[in-house]
Amino acid sequence: MYTTAFRRGRTVRTIAASIVAVAALSLTAACGGDGDGGSDNAGKANSSASASSGGQDAGTEKGTDAANGAGESGTADKGGKSGAADVKDAKAQAQKPGAASDDEPIGDCDINKTVLSVQNVKNPINHMLLKATNGAGVDCKLVGYPSLKFGADAQAATPVNEDSKPQSVVVLAPGESAYAGITTSAADGSGDEGSKIDSLEVFIDGNEDSAEVELPGGSVFVDSAARVTYWQTDLQDALSW
Repeated sequence: MYTTAFRRGRTVRTIAASIVAVAALSLTAACGGDGDGGSDNAGKANSSASASSGGQDAGTEKGTDAANGAGESGTADKGGKSGAADVKDAKAQAQKPGAASDDEPIGDCDINKTVLSVQNVKNPINHMLLKATNGAGVDCKLVGYPSLKFGADAQAATPVNEDSKPQSVVVLAPGESAYAGITTSAADGSGDEGSKIDSLEVFIDGNEDSAEVELPGGSVFVDSAARVTYWQTDLQDALSW
């Protein structure tokens, strides 16, 4: 009886040990499978990440190249447009009528294109005012003073009043006027060789021709005190001497 009980106990232990061994093997297999699967999954994840990163890098490089290309293209276009505009502006400047005339010298006023007139003034007494208006279509200059000859028998031109000399030459635009004051006789009667004159001939510097100017009232009394001023741009300046 003791022997039978011993055998049964050993058999139970053997079966239990076998069950434990089988369970251990199953657990080991399961863990090993999970480990391999995890490695595979991790490898796949790494491969996906690498592929994604590679795609992103390639996309970034393409995007950068495209952006650089677009920038270079844009710069070239702008430069071309700017160069064309500069050429167009240069041509426009060259075609302007007055562009080349800025450096051209201003010529003397042509007496045949200058309107001359003489008028009496109330003050100062024994004075007249000679007016010259530019009738040409361009600027011109009046140099010095007008040369006057009173009467057909005049042997010399009327002397100039040197104190009236301006600081610069008078330049007239088309339609503008300049003035010269004329003293006809001494206010106190101290002049010599006075006589009544019915004609006045005017000469302008730079001209060979002269102009006959009508005297106000047809005649004027002239003596040795007669003088003429330099050309002035202001009539008050012309009558200051």
